[in-house]
Amino acid sequence: MPSPYRALFAAPGTKAFSTAGFLGRMPLSMMGIGVVTMISQLTGRYGLAGALSATIALSSAVAGPQVSRLVDQYGQRRVLRPAMLITLTAAAGLLLAAHFRWPDWVLFVCSAAVGCTPSLGAMTRARWAAIYRGTPQLHTAYSFESVVDEVCFIFGPIISIGLSTAWFPEAGPLLAACFLVVGVFWLTSQRATEPAPHPREPGGRTPSALRSPGLQVLVFTFVATGTIFGAVDVVTVAYAEEQGQKGAASLVLALYAAGSCLAGVAFGLLRFAGPPARRWLLGVCAMAVSMIPLQLVGNLPFLAVALFVAGLAIAPTMITTMALVEEHVPRAQLTEGMTWVSTGLLVGVALGSGVSGWVIDAAGADAGYGVPAVAGAVAVAAGFLGYRRLRRPAAQREETHERHGERDDDHERHPMA
Repeated sequence: MPSPYRALFAAPGTKAFSTAGFLGRMPLSMMGIGVVTMISQLTGRYGLAGALSATIALSSAVAGPQVSRLVDQYGQRRVLRPAMLITLTAAAGLLLAAHFRWPDWVLFVCSAAVGCTPSLGAMTRARWAAIYRGTPQLHTAYSFESVVDEVCFIFGPIISIGLSTAWFPEAGPLLAACFLVVGVFWLTSQRATEPAPHPREPGGRTPSALRSPGLQVLVFTFVATGTIFGAVDVVTVAYAEEQGQKGAASLVLALYAAGSCLAGVAFGLLRFAGPPARRWLLGVCAMAVSMIPLQLVGNLPFLAVALFVAGLAIAPTMITTMALVEEHVPRAQLTEGMTWVSTGLLVGVALGSGVSGWVIDAAGADAGYGVPAVAGAVAVAAGFLGYRRLRRPAAQREETHERHGERDDDHERHPMA
């Protein structure tokens, strides 16, 4: 591992919480596709499978920020374990309902409750921020976390689909639930690196982190960005099927994630002096431009190369986004702010999957690649329109610092306490 990444783990406890966070976020890439595989194998109803997967994604978009908001107020240990138990109970109900062919409404209720799954990526990033806030190492830490995300999305679907098809239909979602249990319990047992909670003052009311103008720009832009991701996944599978090589779709999409992974590693080795808002806008533009070659695909090898190149813009943009969240959101609401960005992505993925599926049915897979191109244009427009907000410091951040100044200063002096 290059020395800047190796230096990250000099702080005590960092190896343990980053490993726990990796295991705990595997369900993010395994659960949805695992449910699709399970339901399609047990019932043959792809429409029901897709609807359940969309229900999980949308419920995560609703519940995720609320769970993270409670984490900011009460701490990771007190909130994550109950949230994990709700998810585990819902997942068990979903598997039983699918296996014993219970009514469809039971499947939807359980899928909605699975959305309480806590965002372990936000939890680990909050721990890095508590240790390295205000230092160049935080940029490297966010880069490392982005690489971990990509590794999860490269291997998670492969593991989930492989187990459900080779072993038994429920195996993929079952393993995802096991990863969540191990990750949450291991992470929350590490109290030394847990960020200090910021409880509400008596009689006070903490506004949502989404009231930050800068965060609003990031979330809206990432709805469009998520639409790119959701559309690319669905259209690539359909395009590979039209080419008579549906099995190659997983390899092509893995190259998409691999490009992002490699770019994230390289980006973390660099140091930047300019404002992060400018780098973020360049990243959004690069993601949009990378969708143009997809309109010209003629075969799967060309598509694989085009997606690999397109992936190079993803991780740097995500890394810079997390730096902007840390800059624009009050410290007491950092976990919630990071989760709102993930929520925007989830909403966009669900939107992109649905719209691209409709376009494919109406005009074929080639036309489907127009959906991520349009979504990229919307992301660029949103980025330019909101650029001034991202360059303007958030007034509410300063207010929160004054209110919690003594507690935060003490935590910075003793970050591992």
